[in-house]
Amino acid sequence: MTDGSPTGDNTSATTEAGTTAAAAAGAAAVTLDRIAVYPVKSLDAEFVAAADIVENGGLRGDREYAIFDEDGEYVNGKRERAVHRIRSSVSLADGTVELSAPEMDDYDGPIAEADDWLSAYFGYPVELRRDPAGGFPDDTEASGPTVISTGTLDAVASWFDGIDADEMRRRLRPNLVLDATEPFWEDHLFDRRGTVVEFTVGEAAFEGVNPCQRCVVPSRDPDTGEETADFRTTLVRKRRETLPEWSGGDWFDHDFRLMVNTAVPESSWGETLSVGDAVTVGDIVSE
Repeated sequence: MTDGSPTGDNTSATTEAGTTAAAAAGAAAVTLDRIAVYPVKSLDAEFVAAADIVENGGLRGDREYAIFDEDGEYVNGKRERAVHRIRSSVSLADGTVELSAPEMDDYDGPIAEADDWLSAYFGYPVELRRDPAGGFPDDTEASGPTVISTGTLDAVASWFDGIDADEMRRRLRPNLVLDATEPFWEDHLFDRRGTVVEFTVGEAAFEGVNPCQRCVVPSRDPDTGEETADFRTTLVRKRRETLPEWSGGDWFDHDFRLMVNTAVPESSWGETLSVGDAVTVGDIVSE
């Protein structure tokens, strides 16, 4: 594959809908290595040993709060570079948050009462809104947890000077990190448009939908918001050069795609994911 478009070779390697994807994924055991939830959309992650799946297929506590401006628009990393300089620590048990940022006194109190601090920091009125049922996912159709592997984080970090796997994780902001050392192993979890890949994590059923289309956020330093020179062009070039034979289908109309978006069938709402759960790849089926 020499550019971002699907080729005959790549398409022919795609497994037909209704057959199994497990053989393509290999026999090596893969487990759930880390679970991250982002209680306030665009702010820092909290790592948990276990997380319940809520009614839209997301994780309990993930993006449960989001910051909005007076026009009802998200105040997030895509639109507001200053978000990156906020450090947050949320107590999921009691709904409190600690916030700090340059030239600001720290805030330590209820999440729901942090509007004034955030407004003072951004320099314009904002408010936190809450959706305890399903939160504010980036993709409302594939609203399950996002998935990436340790091998991918290591590989992609190696493309950039001064960026390690942990910083790459912070830039990409996945929910679930799988303990698979083979780079781009998670690309087994999607196929061509109009299909999904069934897989399980522990007892919970998932559908892998598509490779996540990236925005400007990963190209910025997660602490300062400063743009990393040539980040997008480097990632696109290296992604194209290293795209495995199991990746693609017809999703790669461009190569700024990394991580997997998922959906969770209603039958698995209420299931619990735990670090160490086994990951099992199943069939490719039509949506």
